Amino acid sequence: MRVDNRLVDGTPMRSLACERCAAQVLVRKSSRQQTSVQWDGRAMALCAERAPADGSFEGCGSLRDTIREAALRGTLELADGGGPATAAR
Repeated sequence: MRVDNRLVDGTPMRSLACERCAAQVLVRKSSRQQTSVQWDGRAMALCAERAPADGSFEGCGSLRDTIREAALRGTLELADGGGPATAAR
């Protein structure tokens, strides 16, 4: 995965594995409301909720839960400095 470090506030994307299927993605939690996720081919192949046959993918609920829990625990910091993501549900 290529990490994008061109961010103005200096908070880079960090690696996070889905607790359900272990798909490894890059994540940046900009605020309680905004999350950026960068998938690579390996993560897409591992994702338990990705349906390769139909071509549509609205997002992975399991990964969303993993990100939310990491933000709540403080292991995924908020780029805006807003503290734990208590409203990130």
